[in-house]
Amino acid sequence: MANAPAARHALRLLRLLAAHAAPMPASAIARELELPRSTVYHVLSVLREEGFVVHLPAERRYGLGVAAFELGSAYARQEPLRRVAAPALARMVTATGHNGHFAVLHGTDVLYVIEERAPGRPSLVTDVGVRLPAQLTASGLAMLAGLSPAQVGALYPSRAALVLREGRGPRSLTELRRELVRVRQDGFATEQGSVTEGFASVAAAVLDHRGHPVAAVALTYREREVRSPETRAALAASTIRAAGHISRGLIGRADGP
Repeated sequence: MANAPAARHALRLLRLLAAHAAPMPASAIARELELPRSTVYHVLSVLREEGFVVHLPAERRYGLGVAAFELGSAYARQEPLRRVAAPALARMVTATGHNGHFAVLHGTDVLYVIEERAPGRPSLVTDVGVRLPAQLTASGLAMLAGLSPAQVGALYPSRAALVLREGRGPRSLTELRRELVRVRQDGFATEQGSVTEGFASVAAAVLDHRGHPVAAVALTYREREVRSPETRAALAASTIRAAGHISRGLIGRADGP
């Protein structure tokens, strides 16, 4: 295996910062890693440029940066989520007979990480690895509704951040905020034809131990096949149950479906 001392130094430094509750001075980092200060300052400089480390000038200390948080959060969101979500998604699809999806929020997009297709159902655009504008999808709306107004405002600072598809979707920030209020009240989100003409979706957010939305569970169905309010309500309830089961699994309290 090729030797890569710079990469090894960077990884050891990040692990050291992660293991400490508070930022550290460069001298302490050099001492604990048994590296020359010049090497430590060089590695810190590169990590700062990439956002993995922040410098606190007043304290002359270094701590983990936003990029390190995002990297750790990406794993925490996706890998354990896949393992916990897959069985619950499969049960939901079997019970309802409609395609199921599991997605995470990535900026103003949703990223689909699991698709569970019901027997005889067509493949949809919401395949694994596909990204779609969050405000157009039921999954995205379900997750956005779980964010604070400040977080939503940071994602959508102006109307220009909104994406329309076939002229559908919230046309203004006011419309988006109004839709998110409805989603919070209902406990689930819906969309009709915003992603694919003739198809509708319903979704519920998966929450972590802080009540933060980390993913969403969705069902997609042909609009002409699901016309009654009672059937649509039953599908919404299915996504809420599946999302709740996944949430409990993430915090170590998984129980029956």
